Amino acid sequence: MLQQVRIEELNAMNHGTMMQQLGIEYTELGNDYLCARMPVDHRTRQPAGLLHGGASAALAESLGSVGSVLLIDNNIQTIIGIEINANHLRKVKEGFVYGKAILVANSRKLHVWEIRITDDKQRLVCLSRLTVMVIDKK
Repeated sequence: MLQQVRIEELNAMNHGTMMQQLGIEYTELGNDYLCARMPVDHRTRQPAGLLHGGASAALAESLGSVGSVLLIDNNIQTIIGIEINANHLRKVKEGFVYGKAILVANSRKLHVWEIRITDDKQRLVCLSRLTVMVIDKK
């Protein structure tokens, strides 16, 4: 179960990071999921004017990684992403995309997240999976 914190606290963690640069904002937190939105604008588009696949991957990894941070004892553990994949299914030119990361596997050393990214009309834009390793701090 994810530690329940205020959304404002999660968004404050974005200060001075790539997530802030991309305009990622966390919007909802549940027992086994985390949601965020990201604008499709000059920061997240590729030269052809479409949402950059790397921006979608950054949104996906941000959601899963923060979700994993909320699963561990941060005093003695940390997390590292070890694998991400992303299937880009639909183009987006403007508005926002919305990501929902759902925890699909949780063991002592690994977390697996499925991240579904949709557009303003709730159409699937990207389907991603992130594997996160839990390691002990030394």
